[in-house]
Amino acid sequence: MAKSSKLVAAKRGKILLVRRCADGLWMFPGGRRRAQESEKDCVRREIREELPGLKLGRLSLWKEIKTKNKLSGRRMSDAIFIAKNAKGRLTIGDKKEIDRAVWQKPRAVRLTPTSRYIRDQLFPRKPK
Repeated sequence: MAKSSKLVAAKRGKILLVRRCADGLWMFPGGRRRAQESEKDCVRREIREELPGLKLGRLSLWKEIKTKNKLSGRRMSDAIFIAKNAKGRLTIGDKKEIDRAVWQKPRAVRLTPTSRYIRDQLFPRKPK
């Protein structure tokens, strides 16, 4: 099983991102899985904690990633879920962990290594 779960939600060419307080980097919302918790339950719980005004709707598993990030050298073990109809207010629930949530163009901010990897897989650069 994956150690953590992440949510990818997109609408009108923008993706949902949250900014970490610790280092100011942006990432897809989500977090670590607790014992006896499924990956899907993990992402739903994390969203309730981080963004309590957001309604996810139906979630589908895109991919489980178990690899080493080539850029950072960090091991990844993440279940990545796609929410096609996420809506609601981007109210911050856990202000000690994240300080902002926005719908943002995929390449407009500095991402964590794991989120950069996910972005590059789901939203590759368009050839010029």
